[in-house]
Amino acid sequence: MSSALTDLFPLPIVQAPMAGGVSVPQLAAAVSEAGGLGFLAAGYKTADGMYQEIKQLRGLTGRPFGVNLFMPQPEYPGASTGSTGAAGAAPPSAAAVDVYAHQLAGEAAWYEAELGDPDSGRDDGYDAKLAVLLDNPVPVVSFHFGCPSREVLDALRRAGTLTLVTATTPDEARAVERAGADAVIVQGVEAGGHQGTHRDIPENDGSALGLLSLIVQVREAVGLPLVAAGGIMRGSQIAAALAAGASAAQLGTAFLATPESGASAVHKQALTNPLFVRTALTRAFSGRPARGLVNRFMREHGPYAPAAYPEIHHLTSPLRKAAAKAGDAQGMALWAGQGHRMARELPAGQLVEVLAAELDAARTALSSWGGAG
Repeated sequence: MSSALTDLFPLPIVQAPMAGGVSVPQLAAAVSEAGGLGFLAAGYKTADGMYQEIKQLRGLTGRPFGVNLFMPQPEYPGASTGSTGAAGAAPPSAAAVDVYAHQLAGEAAWYEAELGDPDSGRDDGYDAKLAVLLDNPVPVVSFHFGCPSREVLDALRRAGTLTLVTATTPDEARAVERAGADAVIVQGVEAGGHQGTHRDIPENDGSALGLLSLIVQVREAVGLPLVAAGGIMRGSQIAAALAAGASAAQLGTAFLATPESGASAVHKQALTNPLFVRTALTRAFSGRPARGLVNRFMREHGPYAPAAYPEIHHLTSPLRKAAAKAGDAQGMALWAGQGHRMARELPAGQLVEVLAAELDAARTALSSWGGAG
């Protein structure tokens, strides 16, 4: 099955699906045309919005590509795995969301924006998007925030679609294998954006694994091909991931600064701005752990944000849009991985070529070192 996946694209380079308007058709097309696997992010879009982007992408490239879906969220963390909260987490309550909304009142006044409705839906239009993808199959579909049922994965397979599911632990990878997915995206804690944990867990409990350790542990736990994700910015890191047991590497932040990316100019510039020296996991913007550049909003509100996704995402959405419109990086969700300072403002296709050259150089150096004795 590893060959079934990697035969779709000649280079072991996957462009991560970044929701929120970053992974636009132009970016996915440029990556696929260069020999990687481009991805569209269906998260936070309507089913029709996703379909229109797929049609646009097909008009830009005849190469294979993927579409990413967010799994519907249970009524509280861990609800799909039992009657108690995940890892001891207390179920989010309307009261906790209300308290956080009260705390954000000053932000709303500052940006002259109304807070969003936290009860705007928990399933992200999952069923409607699946129906579109079964009626109009795409080469690859990946899933974030949980694992689909075997019935869903089997239906996509019958439609000719390969399926990938994000896992952040060996146990999650085993669940992915049991469900019948074709491959696992192993996401290390270094990754920018939301951690794709199958249930919401405390972000500081010490259980999160770095990418190389995670690849090796998952490689020993399952027989599926692995796509490595988390902090990868250079071809030498791709080589390390492949040597550890991955079949390909997925890069998000590396493509964030490209001209084809749909990220705002403020977000792109912040990646290498000396004002933003580090990243951290935070619930401040969405209620679920996600890695971004540490800014004022994260520092002031992160410690108080409840574990309530997607309620907090809906609540803060107008604030984030207002901050972006104002060009205020201190109020935006500046998602970025730990390698953000290594971002390069290259066209996406050229970046794929550079990464491939770096990968070849790293492999040659390793081969030469191995034969030196």
